Amino acid sequence: MLWRVCRGNVFLRLAEIETPLEDPLTRNPVHKSIFIIFFQGDQLKTRIHKICEGFRATLYPCPETPSQRREMAMKVTTRIEDLNTILGKTQKRRHRVLVAATKNIKNWFIKVIKMKAIYHTMNSFNFDVTQKCLIAECWVPLHDIKIIQSALHRGIKRRGSYVSHILNKINTSEDPPTYNRTNKFTSGFQNLVDAYGIASYREINPTPFTIISFPFLFAVMFGDLGHGCLMVLFAAFLVLREKSLAAKKTDNEVWNIFFAGRYIILLMGLFSMYTGFIYNDIFSKSINLFGSYWHINYNQSTVMVNKCLQLNPSLSSNYDQVPYPVGLDPVWQLALNKIVFLNAYKMKISIIIGVLHMLSGVCLSLYNYIYFKDRLSIYCDFIPQVIFLTFLFLYMVLLMFIKWISYGPQNDFPHSPACAPSILITFINMVLFKEADELKNCNTIYMFAGQGAVQKILVIVALLCVPIMLLAKPICIMRQQKDKYAQLANVHATTENGDAGAGRVVQQPSPSAGGHDENEIGELFIHQGIHTIEFVLGSISHTASYLRLWALSLAHAQLSEVLWSMVMTKGLILNSWIGGVWLCFVFGFWAILTVGILVLMEGLSAFLHTLRLHWVEFQSKFYKGLGYAFTPFSFELIINPAWNEVEE
Repeated sequence: MLWRVCRGNVFLRLAEIETPLEDPLTRNPVHKSIFIIFFQGDQLKTRIHKICEGFRATLYPCPETPSQRREMAMKVTTRIEDLNTILGKTQKRRHRVLVAATKNIKNWFIKVIKMKAIYHTMNSFNFDVTQKCLIAECWVPLHDIKIIQSALHRGIKRRGSYVSHILNKINTSEDPPTYNRTNKFTSGFQNLVDAYGIASYREINPTPFTIISFPFLFAVMFGDLGHGCLMVLFAAFLVLREKSLAAKKTDNEVWNIFFAGRYIILLMGLFSMYTGFIYNDIFSKSINLFGSYWHINYNQSTVMVNKCLQLNPSLSSNYDQVPYPVGLDPVWQLALNKIVFLNAYKMKISIIIGVLHMLSGVCLSLYNYIYFKDRLSIYCDFIPQVIFLTFLFLYMVLLMFIKWISYGPQNDFPHSPACAPSILITFINMVLFKEADELKNCNTIYMFAGQGAVQKILVIVALLCVPIMLLAKPICIMRQQKDKYAQLANVHATTENGDAGAGRVVQQPSPSAGGHDENEIGELFIHQGIHTIEFVLGSISHTASYLRLWALSLAHAQLSEVLWSMVMTKGLILNSWIGGVWLCFVFGFWAILTVGILVLMEGLSAFLHTLRLHWVEFQSKFYKGLGYAFTPFSFELIINPAWNEVEE
């Protein structure tokens, strides 16, 4: 531009500034260049000034003589040094001020948050101009009314006010929030229930039942005395040092989850130790506390030749005919048919626990119906559901106990062991109204007299409960609405005949209203049909879902045994002092795998399966969870999240 406008009569030198400068307004880095222009004449000077202004260049005077330029350079250098000194002192002063402010920043922050929260809440109050007072409507726990009254009295006394406070209960049609009072022990279990859904107001809270059933079902899948002991030690550390650990706030989500559920982990570990003692399983090994009640009746030569020998439980020389006092006999740890025996045992135990767990959930729904005065649901939902579960699945549980009691190893027992029927096949034949296949050398195909007739009656009654659950409730509601419509029509007819008092106005129900009721009845039939199908089919699937108790327990025991046989036994193959050193390394590797796989991964898997059993199979029988939580005005709930955001 200079070359064209000045027609080449200028001399320009340009130099880039490598270090970017900082814009004082935007604080953004800016790249600058220095240039000097030599020219001759006022006309060119005017043109150059216009070009520089057009390109927004900053012009600085340049003295003509060398002495003036040196003097100007010295002044600029002195000014820069003065500015650096001022900036350094300002930086130190700012640092001192900020250091002093950091000591009070948290207190200031808390004060500001409290003031904002108080004013935000007070802005929701209504101002009474005539009485010159504030009126507030809020939800208050009935148990804390006296505490609130005393707090209001203290506030008025401190302010020196002569106006007393008034606290009245008012009636409202709104649904109240749900407030479950918890402590540090029950809060973890309440969070598990609230994750499914907040209970409706006055709906029964599953938490008290979950405190026992949750760790127990977990322990059925995680039954190992050693692994449960590791969980107890970890949870005991968190519980005993909970005050010091709670004071050390951290952003590690995994640690916060473990610390919040420390009492859950403690109970799960204690129950796992109990079930591990019942299973007689500690790190895949057994404890011989009372001595085995099985005996080997073979000579030494026979034992050395044959690796697989069978012990007949019907012979007193092999078995004392007395069960082991507590849990499993330790000899089962050495038996080749251990898995076959434990499969049948744990599978039946899982079904028994599942049926009782579901039946208890259905029984808890009675409390909701009684409290909300829903008599129709008691007769049309609760009673048919209990009959359906009891006559089919509880009867199947009863057959398991009858089989355990009636069939023994001896042929002279009430029933021969060869005639013991399969519970599953018996249940399937019962539902299909099919007679069981006769067995050779068996006098009867049934476990007790009249079993066939009893089973048919039970199935027929259970099937009759299905149409009752499907149609009874909608039909009763439809009749109630028709009766109500007829009463309104009679009142209208009486008014037209002049029997009613003067000035009384009665509105006749319109046909459109009846059409709306028909739509509601149709929706009610659909809803009841879905609910019935879900319960009937869910009873079968939910019962089968409890087999996860058996499956995970078996998987946990087998993984523990695999780790012992494939890892720990490798450290026991050397007899010299080198074997001791080698055993230390092998034990460390085995301990890492035990904690990482069996305790953490298997424990998490069992925890999630237990959570599913409570949410789907148990709580779905009585718990809707359609409410919303009570959120009190609390400085702690307001300050902690806000301060965490500031720290982040």
